[in-house]
Amino acid sequence: MNQGHIRKPEGFVEEKLYVLPEYWMKELEQEELTASLFITDIGYFPNARYHFRERLEGSPSHILILCEAGEGWVELDHGERMIMEPGDMVIIPPGTPHRYGAMQEKPWSIYWFHFKGSHADRLVKLFGLSGALLSLAPSGKARLIDWFVPAYELLAERTYALATHVHIAQTVRQLLSGIGLNTGKSAQDKKRESYLEQAIQYMNGRLGSTLTLPELAKHAGLSKQHLIYIFNAGTGVSPIEYFLRLKIQRAGHLLDLTELSIKEVGAAVGINDPYYFSRLFKRISGFSPSSYRRIPKG
Repeated sequence: MNQGHIRKPEGFVEEKLYVLPEYWMKELEQEELTASLFITDIGYFPNARYHFRERLEGSPSHILILCEAGEGWVELDHGERMIMEPGDMVIIPPGTPHRYGAMQEKPWSIYWFHFKGSHADRLVKLFGLSGALLSLAPSGKARLIDWFVPAYELLAERTYALATHVHIAQTVRQLLSGIGLNTGKSAQDKKRESYLEQAIQYMNGRLGSTLTLPELAKHAGLSKQHLIYIFNAGTGVSPIEYFLRLKIQRAGHLLDLTELSIKEVGAAVGINDPYYFSRLFKRISGFSPSSYRRIPKG
């Protein structure tokens, strides 16, 4: 980087910058509606020439950076430099040493915010957003910028209103999950999702019968171990546990929408032992079949 001795963390023409007061941060960490996720800092640095930031011990929060225009760079944990162009986004995990800055010839304009909470790490990892350089589609970039303007204004103008922070926390959750669901995935990720969808379709076609792990693995064209890995990564449970949950979901529909007896409902989802069916239904749904049927719906 050849920018002489000029380095600026902030102080750019028409910048927007908000930092949550320390005592409010402690309040939000204790408040049940914000403890899981809240914003600590948010800003917009347009045409940020000489922008540079280095944190040798990392940040206590996750840091999201979206490059709106120009170019910049990010280095995580003393690793390879990642060049950011318009539409690129990165989330820097907490506690990760990092540095970033604007390129000299075409300095970036960036939207950024810091967030933390008990759900932050899980949310970022679940949607594959941690540490990797992501290229947002134009719609994703526009969605983030459209979110930023009212979020910043609310935080800057109503800093001391708890309802503001609760509302922003909910919109951040929706924003991150939306980015995760719609951001372009690697070929390997898409292949795993294809295997998962294929396996689940096969399961849905066999809810009235039994299914073994070797049979499902053979249909998917995978080893049993690889199939288990894909299901655990994509659904959080094993293939057979997912199959049983699909059965109980179908059984719940039958209990709601038909006059079939509990024994007949069990048989309709391939479970002929009514005692086993009742135990399984209660384990997964939290209710016995008869209690579930009595719950008012709609």
